[in-house]
Amino acid sequence: MFTNRTRLFIGFIFFLSLILLVHIHIYELAAVAFTMIVLLGWDYFKQGTLVVAARQFHHKQYDKAERTLLEIFRPEWLSKNRRGYYEFLMGGVCLQKQEYVDAELHYEIAAQYPLRSINDHVAALVHVANISIRMGNYEKAEAYLHLTEKHDTNINAKMRDVIDRLRQELKKHKL
Repeated sequence: MFTNRTRLFIGFIFFLSLILLVHIHIYELAAVAFTMIVLLGWDYFKQGTLVVAARQFHHKQYDKAERTLLEIFRPEWLSKNRRGYYEFLMGGVCLQKQEYVDAELHYEIAAQYPLRSINDHVAALVHVANISIRMGNYEKAEAYLHLTEKHDTNINAKMRDVIDRLRQELKKHKL
């Protein structure tokens, strides 16, 4: 929810209040300040800076979104729900930078985690299939398009249209 600078500033304020409260012997409030410092640390490792990065990504500020995502020290430590979204956003950033191999890797990882909606999950699968077609790996593309069939009734019409176009393109290359 916070950037790292904001998180450090808030943590510093709580640390100063912790020292002051211990000095004036108000231990109950000092315990609250210490708890807030621990919660800020836990939030950093489990939630990261994804909310800020998502906002930047949706406003098409891809460089800022990438910098914010790179502030996350260990993405593998993020909570299960957040890790998938991290990989989804990183895949989008890599796609915008035309780094297709990295984008494919991030979308593959994102597809292994729960995402915000079925459409996001299918979008990750479709991105991997699309990149695989562009790179000439038609078997992989077909496998990922096959994975989208499980969610065929739950996706919107736009996503279904994209899947149909990819299948048609895949048929062209199979002939």
